[in-house]
Amino acid sequence: MTSRSDHGSERPSLSDTSPDMERVLIELYRRMPNWQKLRQVSELTRAVQELALCDIRRRHPHADEREQRLRLASRWLDAETMRQVFGWDPDREGY
Repeated sequence: MTSRSDHGSERPSLSDTSPDMERVLIELYRRMPNWQKLRQVSELTRAVQELALCDIRRRHPHADEREQRLRLASRWLDAETMRQVFGWDPDREGY
């Protein structure tokens, strides 16, 4: 489902939200102070990381905390950075 933005371009719509409610949500976000938007983004990022850690723990039940954190970092950082900074090769060790 797509809808037109104020500028006439096509963009994906929130599929489970009515167009009227979507407009209300967008207006609320526009009025929200930047610090509050940043806080929400930060909280969502933490939630995504926690979900990723749950997946890592499920896939690697014997991994210690360091290994779990390295596997988490390797989901966000490129392989070369992981090798250079942490000595962790995601191509060999996995994610």
